[in-house]
Amino acid sequence: MTPLEGAGTDRPATLADIAAAAGVAVSTVSRALNHPGRVNRVTRERIEQVAAELDYVANGNARALSSGRTRAIAVLIADVANPFYFGVLRGTQQQSRAAGYTQILVDTEESGELEDEVLRRLRRSYDGAVLAASRLSDRRLASLAEEIPIVALNRQTAGVPSVFIDSPSGVEQALEHLVSLGHRRIAYVSGPRTSFSNAGRWRAMRRAGARHGIDPILVGPFSSRQTAGAAAADAVLNSGVTACVAFNDLLAIGMLTRLHERGVHVPGDLSIVGCDDIFGADFCNPPLTTLTAPVEQAGRAAVAMLLARIEDPRRAPGSTTLPTHLTVRASTGPAPAPGPVPRPRSER
Repeated sequence: MTPLEGAGTDRPATLADIAAAAGVAVSTVSRALNHPGRVNRVTRERIEQVAAELDYVANGNARALSSGRTRAIAVLIADVANPFYFGVLRGTQQQSRAAGYTQILVDTEESGELEDEVLRRLRRSYDGAVLAASRLSDRRLASLAEEIPIVALNRQTAGVPSVFIDSPSGVEQALEHLVSLGHRRIAYVSGPRTSFSNAGRWRAMRRAGARHGIDPILVGPFSSRQTAGAAAADAVLNSGVTACVAFNDLLAIGMLTRLHERGVHVPGDLSIVGCDDIFGADFCNPPLTTLTAPVEQAGRAAVAMLLARIEDPRRAPGSTTLPTHLTVRASTGPAPAPGPVPRPRSER
């Protein structure tokens, strides 16, 4: 009988059950779940996995009485309908649950004002917060980090602990890919003005373009939702480019739909690259070339960093950067032969 089988289902799992299954001491389990920064990463992740498999739930009520803590963390995301956040939330939930914390999910609706209001209004309901794709100003974000334990996910601000998904390097890979296919007229389809990631991706496009003697053009800004894809596609067609990198997959998928309606062949007439590799990006027609990011890992890392911050508020703000890579599919291809830019079928 294995340790997991021996735990049974007729009583709650204990620290001793986790220790037996993970092959470590009970004290190590306690440190991993309550003071994650004091246990090496490999051991901590093994313990957290076993705790999740055993459905371990810490006695949060008893701890709250003695410590004044809620045993809850808030996770704020910019748009709950965006599939990018599904993986992030899986990661934050797994890490929170393994440590005996409840997760409070808040959709800030792309609004920095609402984000700020929620953090203040719910302050007594959580011990710390993960801010995914925060729309707050750098100054306000840094000020909050001095008041409460927070970790910014996909945002880099001085003085604020952060987990950063390196999409700018992925955008540079995307432009290199397009250049290798012969494209010289390339656009960046901009997302929301308030998005930190959007600004970083545009800077990356310009850096990579400069290395190849290319001056990318900026189209937009647009909403990050699929419904904005039609207007984005029309704008890109009017720009005369042969390829583009879109702010995210939702925008790119919306563009594919509009381009099909107008009789524009992708990638024969126009190549498109998305960002995030969301669920469904490989089901498009054609399947979308996009940047793949370790979003679930990012969620876990953000909560681990936050819990360490909660245990020791004097801890120096840390930063973790996670790499991205380009996943090439059928939405990118060789640049069209030199000559007039093909007109959409509806205009022929």
